[in-house]
Amino acid sequence: MATIEDFDLVDIRVGTVVDAKPFPQARKPAFQLWIDFGAEIGIKRSSAQITVHYKLDQLIGRQVMAVVNFPPRQIGPFVSEVLTLGVPDEDGAVVLLKPDLRVDNGGRMF
Repeated sequence: MATIEDFDLVDIRVGTVVDAKPFPQARKPAFQLWIDFGAEIGIKRSSAQITVHYKLDQLIGRQVMAVVNFPPRQIGPFVSEVLTLGVPDEDGAVVLLKPDLRVDNGGRMF
């Protein structure tokens, strides 16, 4: 069992996608995302395997949830700085997590 102290170590924030591009070099179909987490954190990059349910133009302006304090991961030629969060649908394709209502970028989940 995890403790509340364990949960507190994971920094999950809301951000807005400001740019999205194809990522043809990824082993599995993915997009490159640039997400604005507000003044404190800034814009961070993420590789996300979300090509089944989302088109690039649908992502710009969309708020998403992401872990912002994991170490960066090199994915091919791209460095993913945050882990964008989602859950699998019945076929295993990722559905993004987002707040119900629009909130300020950088807001921490608790």
